[in-house]
Amino acid sequence: MENKKIALVSGGNKGIGLAIVRGLLQAGCQVYLGAREVAKGQQAAAELAAEGDVRVIELDLNNQATLDAATARVQREVGHLDILVNNAGINVAGDGLPSTAAIQSVEQVLQTNFVGTLAVTQAFLPLLRQAAAGRIVNVSSPLGSLTLSSQNDWGLLGYSASKAALNMLTVQLAHELRDTAIKINSASPGYTATDLNDFAGTDTPEQGAAEAIRLALLPADGPSGTSSSSAASLPW
Repeated sequence: MENKKIALVSGGNKGIGLAIVRGLLQAGCQVYLGAREVAKGQQAAAELAAEGDVRVIELDLNNQATLDAATARVQREVGHLDILVNNAGINVAGDGLPSTAAIQSVEQVLQTNFVGTLAVTQAFLPLLRQAAAGRIVNVSSPLGSLTLSSQNDWGLLGYSASKAALNMLTVQLAHELRDTAIKINSASPGYTATDLNDFAGTDTPEQGAAEAIRLALLPADGPSGTSSSSAASLPW
């Protein structure tokens, strides 16, 4: 087949994820659009059909069977994965300040945003090892920075903790794979208008997707184990 980079984007059917899929298609990649609900994924893919080779794949971060089926399909169809963008994530009612955040809400967010993302990463890592130079991008947030969180009244303990844990995944996996050609980085979109914040954000999904796309397409001399936004490097 052609020498197109093969990418997979979780939560690719809307918002920042959809913009990442579009950007990678425009860069010449073949993209698997991961969606928890296949019908919504197919609707999104139809909008992108003119942009390139986009394929919908069921991906539920809390359902291991979908991860197993997805990896088996990618293995069967293309045999490797060049780019994994861990974009899927949630924010739920009941999250808040440490003194008041609902325990169930915190558990739910951590389960999806961190544990679920870890499960996806572990599932696709063998396919990334089959690529010439794999790239993993974890879509994080400034709220996941311990340094910045100590200086701001953000609240949202569960969401912030999930992104801090995601950053830990970035750092530890980058160190574990330091002797390979795989690079892992955290990308922070900024305050982007999506349903996660009831579209209150000030940036467009395309602006929010820019850093993830850049990191997904890093050259061989690019960094690994970093956290950044389009504007600057971010402190841990």
